[in-house]
Order: sequence, then structure tokens, then C-alpha cells
Amino acid sequence: MRKIEAIIRPEKLDAVRAALEEKGITGMTVVEVKGRGRQKGITLQWRAGEYRIEFLPKMKLEIIVDDKDVETTIGTICEAARSGKVGDGKIFIYPVEQVVRVRTGERGKDAI
Repeated sequence: MRKIEAIIRPEKLDAVRAALEEKGITGMTVVEVKGRGRQKGITLQWRAGEYRIEFLPKMKLEIIVDDKDVETTIGTICEAARSGKVGDGKIFIYPVEQVVRVRTGERGKDAI
């Protein structure tokens, strides 16, 4: 099993969710986050002058999948989240030792 963390643009969340659902991947946790990478924030113009936003709003998706679904999940996220501009996001993949469903006590991929 693997944990996939994807940091994406907020406006791409619905497209990514729908694309994953079409592939049968429905379980995920979504968190509003702020961050910066190569983009290094943005500079905006306002009546009073320029101001800089260092940390931009992003969405973090956390998805646990069976090993056989990792590449499908990554490809689906990339395709649905890509705008072609700096700041599209990142995907991180981690090994998962065990998953336990609290309600039933099921373990492993049955608990996903």
C-alpha cells in the first residue's frame, strides 16, 4: 500500500476528484494548506501600491491506494491538475505499513 499526497491548485480540486472517481478511487482526505515552491509567492498591485503574497493557497489530497493503483492514481492527478503554469503542484508517495478501519477492525487493503 502507498500513501499519495498531492498538493494542487484549489480550482483543480473538483476536476481531480471527478477524474479519480471515474477510475474507482473515491477515498481521500482533503486539507486546505498554504505553501510556496519555485513560484516564490506572487506580487499583486493594489491602489496603495504593490504587495507580496509569500504563501499561496493550495489543496492537499491524501489518498491510500493498493500498490497496483499507484501509477493510475498519479497519472490521473497529473492529467486533471495540470494547467501548464508554475504552481501546478507536487505529488509525494510514501509506503504504508498498515491500515485499520476503526469501525470494523479490518486491516490491510480491505480497510482502504
